[in-house]
Amino acid sequence: MRTYGRKIWQERRQKDPFYQANVITQGVYLVLSLVATPIGNLADISFRAIETLKNCDYILCEDTRHSAILLNHYHIQKPLRSYHKFNEISQLDSIINDLKDGKNICLISDAGTPTISDPGEKIVKTCIENTIPVTAIPGACAAVQALICSGLPTDRFQFCGFLPKKENELKQEILSTLDYNGTTIYYESPHRLMDTLEMFNQLQPERRLVVGRELTKKFEEMIRGNAHSLIEFWKNKDIKGEIILLISPKEKNECTWEKLTPEEHVEWLIDHYQISKKEAIKLAAEMRGVPKREIYNRFLEGKD
Repeated sequence: MRTYGRKIWQERRQKDPFYQANVITQGVYLVLSLVATPIGNLADISFRAIETLKNCDYILCEDTRHSAILLNHYHIQKPLRSYHKFNEISQLDSIINDLKDGKNICLISDAGTPTISDPGEKIVKTCIENTIPVTAIPGACAAVQALICSGLPTDRFQFCGFLPKKENELKQEILSTLDYNGTTIYYESPHRLMDTLEMFNQLQPERRLVVGRELTKKFEEMIRGNAHSLIEFWKNKDIKGEIILLISPKEKNECTWEKLTPEEHVEWLIDHYQISKKEAIKLAAEMRGVPKREIYNRFLEGKD
């Protein structure tokens, strides 16, 4: 039963600034539901998620064949519509029109919570711009699963998605996280994990790392140690599965750059991470939130 069609919806949202909240609390259709799905174990899904999927009009998913496995397992028979990073922009108008017509639509990813390193951000933003309600059905998230099992601090953390593929970009990304006062979480490809660990071993070999692999699945493992010990653990193994890499916070006795001049900051970065002056200037500028040219000019002035 749909209480509001397009015309009534348009009239109501003009009169009632709280219409978006009311739609959800009254149980009325016309909502985009972001539904978390299992990251490996099919049992890791909530009753509410199953009920929501069974009662929607259709389901947006990255891969219809992959999602069909989960939906068939729970006898959910709803139309599937392909929605992925290559077509999400072209699909927007059609989906928004369906929502305005009163349809109830679900968005799922191949595994875990939608929009977390998966498509969905654009449609959520567009719904908000059109005063269309968005709600989330909570559930599995690989990043959070790894964090709570890691043994690293959980009071402050940052999730930074997938690590860059190119070596120079990877190096800059890692350097930018080493100064963070909390746990850093990345997703990584099993084929690139060893290269990433080698980079850590080069830049800060004693930093504590945790690698989660195949979480919630039969061969789940959490391996803890520094870069060298993790390299030794995996050097003769064929690494497979989903990888989550966690980096411990910087130690309290490590340098606090706020107390350094820009020149001292650059010199400390060069000495501590064994990087070039060019890389150190770029990193110092990022950490200080100033243009790279500003720090570079300080060195030029010092030569005069």
